Formats: sequence, structure tokens, C-alpha cells
Amino acid sequence: MDPVLIVGAGIVGLTLGQALKQKNIPFEIYERDATPDARGQGWAITLHWALEYMWKMLPEETLARIQAVQVDPDVARNDNGNFLFINLETGEPKYKIPPSTRWRVNREKTRRALLQGIEDHVHWGRRVVGVNLPNDSNKVQLVFEDQTSVTGRIAVGVEGSRSMVRQILRPDSFNNSPLNINFTGVAVDLTPDQIKPLRDMDPLLFQGCHPPSGAFFWFSMLETPQVNGTAGTADERYRAQICMSWPVTGPEDEVAVTDEARLANMKRRAQGFVPFLRESVDRIPDGTPVTEIKLADWECLSWDNHSGRVTLAGDAAHAMTMYRGEAANHGLLDAYRLMEAIVKIYDGSATPSVAIDEFETEMRTRTSRAVRLSRQACVDAHDWSRLDETSAILTKRAIVGE
Repeated sequence: MDPVLIVGAGIVGLTLGQALKQKNIPFEIYERDATPDARGQGWAITLHWALEYMWKMLPEETLARIQAVQVDPDVARNDNGNFLFINLETGEPKYKIPPSTRWRVNREKTRRALLQGIEDHVHWGRRVVGVNLPNDSNKVQLVFEDQTSVTGRIAVGVEGSRSMVRQILRPDSFNNSPLNINFTGVAVDLTPDQIKPLRDMDPLLFQGCHPPSGAFFWFSMLETPQVNGTAGTADERYRAQICMSWPVTGPEDEVAVTDEARLANMKRRAQGFVPFLRESVDRIPDGTPVTEIKLADWECLSWDNHSGRVTLAGDAAHAMTMYRGEAANHGLLDAYRLMEAIVKIYDGSATPSVAIDEFETEMRTRTSRAVRLSRQACVDAHDWSRLDETSAILTKRAIVGE
């Protein structure tokens, strides 16, 4: 049997590979990064309603490895935190919603956990530049930068929001739509005393808006002393993610080129925050790398899947902003639904055209709405006057959002 050709060894691509392995369906994964560590440490993501599907498609040992890379094992065992949205000027919670089951995991460690057991199927440094469609309707070819190619039964683009496979399928409309909001963030080490007021607010994560300026602030844990091995030592430290975003109204709101200027901007915008939040930004050390995330989305437009031979999933199919924390969850559900479709193709119970059309119809209906909700959540997060129980940033996270 020709294999499924998966383009992209991110979390969704590796999850799909693991799921196909459980079904004894051949697959190969092609990743443009030269090595598994090419992207650095990475930040964290929250897995919530997708956990149900992860249990169904991943082996127990893989799930255990993912569970082991939660950013705070103590919180994982007894999560008594809340979904908090606070007034950054006063520090008072505006909304406090008990969470559903959630795993807050390190993105890169999760990627490595998913890689175990399928390493031989992942090919690094393989940048896809083209897709060929042979006369045989049961075959598809990927063409790489070095002009070599591979042949498979189905090709799946899951290589992120700047997907080359998306560009091939929708050459007329593949670009993401930018939002008029800028975003920067850091990972920073903090002492137990420094992190205490932040963890007193919530032990895992919280967010908020500064009413006068519309600035948005995000805090989440990345490592505890138990995770990084400093527990009980004189150098005990936590690692946290601190991010800020703000509406763009003029040249002064553009993101600077240097880390130094980016950090100065974050500190300037935090001056009106309640003291413990202002201090958490002020103490970020000079020289800290400050990452810009360009906020943009793509609403799962239609494409020609060439009789079920080429499709998209994850951010490649539906890029969305992070303000509802749902992108990875939708990508993981894509992997599950796509696994179901591929099983039907390989066991002969459905043609590729029918199975992939059904997969794409469900995904497009589900995620087009999710992209719009996430875009609205981003806008709402920066306008205190718009925040109420119906705001997209506050409504329930679900497979089909309200």
C-alpha cells in the first residue's frame, strides 16, 4: 500500500502519524525543519476538549509522555484554578469561570513526546515545494526543494499557518488575513517570591485588559522547580510566559526590530497596571528575547482536493488567533476525523473522494466558525467596554462554539 504523506511534523502531524500507526496504515512525515530542536524551546498550549479524542487515537504510553510534560505537575494533579479575566488597572477579576479538564503542556516537549515510536517515519530537512497528480487517480506525489519526489496515496498539509500545500491548493487566496493588533511575549525566570502574587491570582494562567489603553496581558506557567530540577536548591526558580498585545492606532504602536526596544515597549505599556503586574513586567531582564507573534487568520476556505488525493488540517486549514485557546484542540480533532476518513479509504469502505469530502465538510463547518470566534475574541480582549458574558473571549470553549 502506498503511504499517507504528511507534510509537517508539528503536534497535529505527529498525532496523525501516531493514530495511523495504531491502525496499521503506512505513513511518512516530511518536515522542513532540519532537526527536532530547530525551533527552540517554545511556549505552552492548553489541551481541553480535544483530550477526549487524544485518548481515542493515541497509545497509552504516548498519552503518559504528554501528561508528563505538563508545565506544573502539582496543578495537573489537583487543578483548583479558574478561567480568569481581570481588570489590569485594579487587579480585580471581572470574570471567574471554573475550568473544565485541562492539560497545560510545553509545546516542544509535547512534540518530542509524540515523536517517540515513529522516529523512523519522520524525515527532517525536507521542504515541500510542489504536488504532482499522476494519471493514476490513487496516487499523489510530493516534490521537494532539491527536486526529488515521493509517491503516496494521500497528501496532507499540516505544516502550519504559512502552509505551502495550502498555497498550492489555493494559489489565489492562501495568505492569512492580518488583524490590526500587535503581540509580543517573553519567557522569563522568576524566584518563588517574585512569582507568588501571579500564582496567587491563578496557579496556571490568567489574562486581562487595561481599560484606559486597551492593552491585553497574558500570564501562564512554563516550568516549576520540580520540572526544571531546581526544587530545594538555593537557585529555585519558576519559568513563566508573559505576553502583551495592543491595538494599532499609529506608528508608535508598531513592533520594534530589536529585543531591547520591544521590551521597553512592554514596560511602557504596563505602567498603568496594578503594582504586582507592573512589577512583573518591569523586572523582565534586559537582553531577554522578545518574540513577536503576527496576529492573522485564515477561515478554512474551499479548495480542490483532487478526488481526495490532497487535503489540509490544523493551522494549514484554519489559522486562528490564540485568544480562545482552541487552535491546537481543533487541529487534534482534525487528526482524529482524518484518521477515520483514511481508515475508510484503506479498508475500501469509501472512495478517497467521498471520505475526504466528508472530512473537509465537517472540518470547514466547525472551524470557519471557530476562526471567526477567535478573531472576535481578539478584538473583545482589547476593549473593556465590550466585555460581557456574551464576549467571544469568555464564552464556553466547545467543539462547536456558541
